[in-house]
Order: sequence, then structure tokens, then C-alpha cells
Amino acid sequence: MTDVLECLTKYGQRLDSEIAEETGVPLAKVRERLASLAATGEIITCNLTRFGKNGKRIEALQCRVSGYVPPQVPGRKPKPATSSGPAHRPTTAT
Repeated sequence: MTDVLECLTKYGQRLDSEIAEETGVPLAKVRERLASLAATGEIITCNLTRFGKNGKRIEALQCRVSGYVPPQVPGRKPKPATSSGPAHRPTTAT
């Protein structure tokens, strides 16, 4: 199980098939290890369905280490929202 956890820690969010390829462990064994790690709360998994070029359905698990927040991508950042002017306050007649 540590090899799967190390792979996720090193590369971040991965598909189960990518983990199997990178660790050299069969896909069925990787899915067993992922289920064990998810049961203990060490990782978070999500069912993922993709469609290939020929329309073939591909089922996979997407995984990441619990509590991991990926770094922001480089590039332009959105500008913070600013108000268009002072807040409107109703006036009272005296």
C-alpha cells in the first residue's frame, strides 16, 4: 500500500490506471489497495467515466491524498471584485 500512497504523494491526483502503470502493480491489486486507503481516510477517490475516441466507455477511479490542495497554476490571476462606488444609503427627510 505504501507504493500507491508514495505515488500519489509524489505526483498528486492520479487515475488508478496511471498508478498501476507507474508502480508496476496490476490494476486489480491497485484498486484493492486504493479501497483500503480510502476506508482509512488516507486518500479520497472519485468514480470517473470517460469516453474514448471511438465512443468506448472507460471506467476509472481518480484518487488524491486526503487534505492535499494542489498549488495554483502559474499565469494571470483573476482580479479581485471591487465595488463600483460607495454603498448607497437611503436618506431621511428631516
